[in-house]
Amino acid sequence: MQTVAVQLGERSYPIQIAQAFPALLPEIAAAEQVVIVSNPTVAARYLPQVEALFQHPCRHYLVPDGEAYKTLATFEAVLCYLLEQKLSRQVVLVALGGGVIGDLTGFVAACYQRGVRFIQIPTTLLSQVDSSVGGKTAVNHPLGKNMIGAFKQPEQVLISTATLASLPPREFAAGMAEVIKYALISDLPFLDWLEQHADAISAQQPATLAEMIRHCCQMKADIVSRDETEQGERALLNLGHTFGHAIEAFLGYGEWLHGEAVAVGILMAHQLAHSRGYLQLAEVERVRNILQHFKLPVSAPASMHITDFLPFMKTDKKVVNGQLRFILPVALGRSQMLTDVSEAELIQVFN
Repeated sequence: MQTVAVQLGERSYPIQIAQAFPALLPEIAAAEQVVIVSNPTVAARYLPQVEALFQHPCRHYLVPDGEAYKTLATFEAVLCYLLEQKLSRQVVLVALGGGVIGDLTGFVAACYQRGVRFIQIPTTLLSQVDSSVGGKTAVNHPLGKNMIGAFKQPEQVLISTATLASLPPREFAAGMAEVIKYALISDLPFLDWLEQHADAISAQQPATLAEMIRHCCQMKADIVSRDETEQGERALLNLGHTFGHAIEAFLGYGEWLHGEAVAVGILMAHQLAHSRGYLQLAEVERVRNILQHFKLPVSAPASMHITDFLPFMKTDKKVVNGQLRFILPVALGRSQMLTDVSEAELIQVFN
């Protein structure tokens, strides 16, 4: 087992990575009130294994599968269940599933009785390397993705790499978009490593997957420990997301997977950087090639024009005083936040 620590003082917590589900912290395992939030697909595979980690019987609440259910209505439904069960502030919520379940459960944990404990047990690659770590929780709104939420750190993150074997290929590929993102924000040697191990990753060799996940979690843990609430450096983790969130909102949540939209957003960010002279065309093509190797899309939906991006970008969380802010590479493997990108420039580059 490998362990990564998220250092946040009294709210520090471990991320534990192994092939089987790691053990719970003793105080969590002994909790008398536990609610596992999951979806039917994941619960059918893993609910008995997770229940066995606890000393007392667990309740469970199942949410229909998909991004379309990451809503205020579902958030309210989970809260109503907790209230109907008369659960106290000692309850522990368990997010068993992908990013939708993790974000939703964390937001419920932040709000129920002004905050209760929760743990993340992510079962998709995207959630294991990104969304389960760092305490961002939220639900979507038709006007913007993740616009309603809270920062709420888990008590523990348990990662079983064995769960990846049951992922559909499309879901695994979506997770690779977030993995590649880490290399492109600040770690060019990691991009080299990903290219060198691309076949082993695609074959899901356990040791390679564990090292890849550990590296991503360590990068995110380090950034979160320095900038928990995204006042500066943590915003770099949004490379590709301004474009990607616009795609998701335009199509309707669930049409494309989050990682698919982020993959296109990553390439668009690099294309914009090339137009500004920050990158060579060969460097943009290198990014395109690794995205395509992992079967990710590299162009926006045919129905979507650059002018369709703009209304969603203007409601993005990274907008400050009406000014669009973009995470763009200023060199391959080194990204920065820029505030001087105009609508006219976007239209010129992507028209």
